[in-house]
Amino acid sequence: MKTEAAIQTEVGGPLRIEELDLPDPGPDQVTVKLYSSGVCHSQLHQMHNPALGRPLLLGHEGTGVVTAIGKGVTHVKAGDMCLITWVPRTEARGRTVWQPTGARYHDKLAQGHVYTWSRDLLTSKELVVPIPHDHPKDTSCIVGCAVLTGAGAVMHTAGVRPGESVAVFGVGGVGLSAIKAASILEAYPVIAVDLSDEKLEFARQFGATHTINASGNVDPVEAIRDLTGGGVDYAFDAIGKQRTCEQILAATRGGGQGAGNIGGMSVLVGIPQEKITLDPSLIIHGQRIFRGSLGAAYPDRDFPMYLRWHKEGRFDLDKLITRRYRLEEINEACDHLHHGQILGRAIIEY
Repeated sequence: MKTEAAIQTEVGGPLRIEELDLPDPGPDQVTVKLYSSGVCHSQLHQMHNPALGRPLLLGHEGTGVVTAIGKGVTHVKAGDMCLITWVPRTEARGRTVWQPTGARYHDKLAQGHVYTWSRDLLTSKELVVPIPHDHPKDTSCIVGCAVLTGAGAVMHTAGVRPGESVAVFGVGGVGLSAIKAASILEAYPVIAVDLSDEKLEFARQFGATHTINASGNVDPVEAIRDLTGGGVDYAFDAIGKQRTCEQILAATRGGGQGAGNIGGMSVLVGIPQEKITLDPSLIIHGQRIFRGSLGAAYPDRDFPMYLRWHKEGRFDLDKLITRRYRLEEINEACDHLHHGQILGRAIIEY
């Protein structure tokens, strides 16, 4: 079949909306017609990554309807509404090595195992999660990345409990999802750290109890220590910059000698693009924990829960989405995201 997709043909170049050829699904593949897709900052990194082949297909969170399945697919059928994600439904040890789906651009194999910046996509059954038709076709798409990444880091990676203190560095779509999950879990305080007063005020709508603007003379680490009497139980970096990667370790509370005298946990969520330097004395003397969180979700179980939270009014996905674009406006959407002009999350509607 033929469809339209955003295709990048050169590193750092603009996206072209052009025709893409999709073969029939293989035994473990699913074809989906998209209703909507999120616009994630990870795609901006991919667009400038020379290690990825071209032509390159992008996007990894979407909502759509199944149009065809391979003979080995049993969990969805044609006509089912579904979410598209980048986190496999079945966990495997280590990182999964994905192959191109078979999509072709000008008879050349297109790179990208999942691509929601397209009107239709062909992908692995592992990245397709069925949902009931009574969920929204637009706002539900961000569950496939922004929500699972931020909320999953809080719920699964850290295991935040009521009354424990949380700081989140960076309050884009992922950071706001982390803040909302911490609020739902009754953490306190929930501290949002960013460089924009507008974004920090927006974070209060998702459960931030305190905000810190780190753009001026305020040291966010010292401010967090002052607010919490020594540091938070959990600090999350939803940005991945060198400075924030290093700050979250210092922002967590210290422990000390003894088997049970464990310090706080620092969780790196944003994908880093540069090397970082950590002070080992903070880790050993304070028994602090520094760990990563890469798509901390059980899609088949968690996605229905997040959508239920939305229906119950506990997690307002409509509020989290602040900009909407057409596929033809994808370059504009990427430019707005790059320049920090999007509160929350942006989506594409088909």
